Amino acid sequence: MFNDRIQQLIHRLPPHTAALVTSGASRRYLTGFPSSAGAVLITEQGAWFLIDFRYIEKARETVTSCQVAEALSTKDQIAEYLTKVGATELWIETRNLSLAAYRDWQKSLPEVRVSDCPLLDDWLAAMRAVKSPDELSAIRAAGQITDAAFAHILSCLRPGMTEREVALELEFFMRKNGSEGVAFDTVAVSGKNSSLPHGVPTDKPLGKGDFLTMDFGAVQHGYCFDMTRTVAIGSVSEEQKRVYKTVLAAQNAAFGVLRAGVPGKTVDRAARDVIENAGYHGAFGHSLGHSVGLEIHEDPTAAPRSEALLPAGTVITVEPGIYLAGRFGVRIEDTVFVTADGYENLTHSPKELIIC
Repeated sequence: MFNDRIQQLIHRLPPHTAALVTSGASRRYLTGFPSSAGAVLITEQGAWFLIDFRYIEKARETVTSCQVAEALSTKDQIAEYLTKVGATELWIETRNLSLAAYRDWQKSLPEVRVSDCPLLDDWLAAMRAVKSPDELSAIRAAGQITDAAFAHILSCLRPGMTEREVALELEFFMRKNGSEGVAFDTVAVSGKNSSLPHGVPTDKPLGKGDFLTMDFGAVQHGYCFDMTRTVAIGSVSEEQKRVYKTVLAAQNAAFGVLRAGVPGKTVDRAARDVIENAGYHGAFGHSLGHSVGLEIHEDPTAAPRSEALLPAGTVITVEPGIYLAGRFGVRIEDTVFVTADGYENLTHSPKELIIC
């Protein structure tokens, strides 16, 4: 699998051109090896994985898609490899590279043209967008832990419990049950704080009549999951019911048009129309969804301006919301696998309005 990914890039490179991959997620995608540092150099004659002493022993045992070399002086070693293979141009992965780092590469490799050609980033994004069976299996496993965490937290919720305690309980349960960490900072916001889409959990206690929105996800084999559920504490008003019903209807409308070959903006629009037609124009300020994988936010997306067609095999979130500033908010989010004729929902937690 990892060898095939490297070979795909080798076959696409123009003559006398090499590619340098330095972002953590793409390094892992090409090597299967998790690390906080390192670089993958891809040339017409093969690939090298340069990794420092902290990881070298394990990398030599496990990485088969590249020749593994200890990074002693990375830029000098890359210059040596480029000379060896006769490369005159080096494409740099730039989406996560600072301008200062890019200029440093240019300065350090004066014998080659260091280019910010976007093709390398585009190729990697397109490859990573379509999940292999192994990747999908890892995401499913992360989803199972995430679903279990939601079932667990429902048994814990009570008035007086703080938002911070909710977030910590979710995170502890996921880690205790096999998650490698959390896919992102857990959101647990209640009452008026629930109108903050990415609010930070506080010491605010849950109160009767509050909506509590929880956005969280587990990680398995490096792959992330993402789910949001909103529940009521003790009681719920008619307006809260109406907003919740509208958000759920918006998600179902998006599911009605979701399939491979549809532009992301079409799926977003289906949900957005339901919310706006219900009188909540301007209350859904974020995009409908984003792909997930080795990173929690990947391409393609389902946003108002997303022209790209969703490919079969991508995993994407569907997360409409309504946020009434200073009052309350509701978001419902599932992670789904896009197929040629529709989708498979990888999230199995209930979505009917739950009053705890």
